[in-house]
Amino acid sequence: MDIATLVGLIGAIVTIGATIMFGGSASTFFNVPSLVIVLIGTLLVTMMKFSLGQFLSAAKVAVHAFTNKIAEPSELIEKSVELAKAARQSGILALEEAEVPDPFMKKGIGLLIDGHDADVVRKMLTDDTRLTLQRHANGQAIFKAIGDVGPAMGMIGTLIGLVQMLSAMDDPKSIGPAMAVALLTTLYGAILANVIAIPIADKLKLRSASEKMCKSMVIDALMGIQDGQNPRVIEGLLQNYLPSTSRPNGEEEAA
Repeated sequence: MDIATLVGLIGAIVTIGATIMFGGSASTFFNVPSLVIVLIGTLLVTMMKFSLGQFLSAAKVAVHAFTNKIAEPSELIEKSVELAKAARQSGILALEEAEVPDPFMKKGIGLLIDGHDADVVRKMLTDDTRLTLQRHANGQAIFKAIGDVGPAMGMIGTLIGLVQMLSAMDDPKSIGPAMAVALLTTLYGAILANVIAIPIADKLKLRSASEKMCKSMVIDALMGIQDGQNPRVIEGLLQNYLPSTSRPNGEEEAA
């Protein structure tokens, strides 16, 4: 799993939990009606905004984005140059025995070995990239929606609690539970949005950008290999994807 996501999520939860424990009884911050309003209500309202398939796939997209390791650009460049050298020396069919750890690159190499035209290879790989990014975009939109709806449901719960409290002012025993619902729903909505949903949406956006760049690198590399370009030319082309500080020659990026 992505270390930054894991550390950030656990650290935020532990920090909030420690603050609650140091301030008094943890049971004070647990209220079933508040949880129902925020969690169930948020999920149901979010479901209204998307198709059932998109909604159910959101968790899978998030887990896939966080657990699947994206290849380092430098590793892709190194592997591309290696494959280009092998193809130039022994032909495209020599790549059949090559070890290609990146699944997307492996798929592309298979298309080259099968003898498909460059336009066909590019279209198939481009479509693969587009559909993958679309799935990530759908997941990102769902978590953004949860981030928007969560605090709103918290506010609805707060208003419900205030109405219950004001309608029972003559009964002091009922004021406390009603006030708990009023305050805790706001707290739960804020935690759901700012600790879970919005960070996940932002991480999905970041991972999608990285995956798009890596897939574009692979497509350019495969097109160069199929065209029989010099491995050094392919390497120079792919290094343009890297920031200037990460390029071996340390060249400056244009301002």
